[in-house]
Amino acid sequence: MEKLTEGFIEELSKKKKEPSWMLEFRKKAYHAFLEKDNPNFGPVIDLDFDKIMYYKSEDIPLTDDWDKVNKNVKDTFCNLGVIDAEEKYLGGVTNQFESEVVYHKQKVDSKVIFTSTDDALQKYPDLFKKYFNHLVNYNENKYTALNGALWSGGSFIYIPPYTKLDRPLQSYFRMESAALGQFERTIIIVDEGAELEYIEGCTARVHMEKSLHAGVVEIFVGKNARCRYVTIQNWSNDVYNLVTKRAIVEQFGQMEWIDGNIGSAVTMKYPSCILKGNYATGNSISVAFAKKGQVLDAGAKMIHLGKHTKSTILSKSISQDGGIANYRGKVRIAPGALYSKANVKCDTILLDMNSKSDTYPKNILENDKSFIEHEAVVSKVNGEKIFYLMSKGLSEEKAKELLILGFISDFKKNLPMEYAVELNRLLKE
Repeated sequence: MEKLTEGFIEELSKKKKEPSWMLEFRKKAYHAFLEKDNPNFGPVIDLDFDKIMYYKSEDIPLTDDWDKVNKNVKDTFCNLGVIDAEEKYLGGVTNQFESEVVYHKQKVDSKVIFTSTDDALQKYPDLFKKYFNHLVNYNENKYTALNGALWSGGSFIYIPPYTKLDRPLQSYFRMESAALGQFERTIIIVDEGAELEYIEGCTARVHMEKSLHAGVVEIFVGKNARCRYVTIQNWSNDVYNLVTKRAIVEQFGQMEWIDGNIGSAVTMKYPSCILKGNYATGNSISVAFAKKGQVLDAGAKMIHLGKHTKSTILSKSISQDGGIANYRGKVRIAPGALYSKANVKCDTILLDMNSKSDTYPKNILENDKSFIEHEAVVSKVNGEKIFYLMSKGLSEEKAKELLILGFISDFKKNLPMEYAVELNRLLKE
């Protein structure tokens, strides 16, 4: 397994035929990665960086024809239901296998740019450079630096002014190899008055070796624009999922994160909104289900800069068989963000005595014309409700299942129907 060195990064950039400025950027990010320590909060990150495969490509040319995709790769996506979903209700898809996008198809307005991030660097260099690394800086932490050094794949989307897509766009990320590192970079620009719904799916094959997913997402929501970003991750329990996602929202813009976290050994993910413009809105609705050996440390961040801005964070956590599902979040209403409102609600349900959940909120109010509300509730499965459902003929497991699905109903109702059905299946398993 080739170790991560500056020479490795030079070869990667050469293989991708990148401009010289991108190679220099990768080198700066690599040296920042070497200098930075792991985060001093949250779960313990136990990774041996010498045992990770930092890039793997099947050398499959990007295509919009499934018949031209390697049969094993095609069968993998077919079994996941990705191909069927594309035909039924999506306006475009990008499917990444290991380190590269292997399939891409767009059905929406030709003025919309929807392609892989690597492809965008080649075809739209000025637009790419304008937004790349402008919202999530490579130097923020060890894993944004690692992504900066090794990024490969991901989606690049530009929605022109006043364009409203009637069907979602989707990207699906699949990790098949053991001890793989996946470092996609996604950039989304929703211009003035435009609207986008984007769906992201993530899965990995089960191995005994640790793998790493360290993606970065940058979203720019223009004036009067709207973006909804839906994620359902079902990583295997040997994946460390360490992701940075951030959006900046202009005047009267709306950003919504719908975030489902099931699986992974460790997750650290806190989708963020910077509410820059007056009357901007940010919402985050998330669910995390932690089982044995899993630590899901998730939440959201809302930074209010504009006046009359509003944010809502609704976090649902479930812990079972000794799993740990924590909420960690931050709300800041700046001095100039007058007449702004923020509401945070964290609900946790523990399915046994061995499981655990903690809440780590950080709420900062810097003017006396605004307010922040925070509510947190931790509870065990209600024995009386279980007994009542069992008296109606349900088994104990079916009764618990019904209570869990009811507990996350606020999350499910925001999902496209096909994804709500898939989430039900995953939770039942």
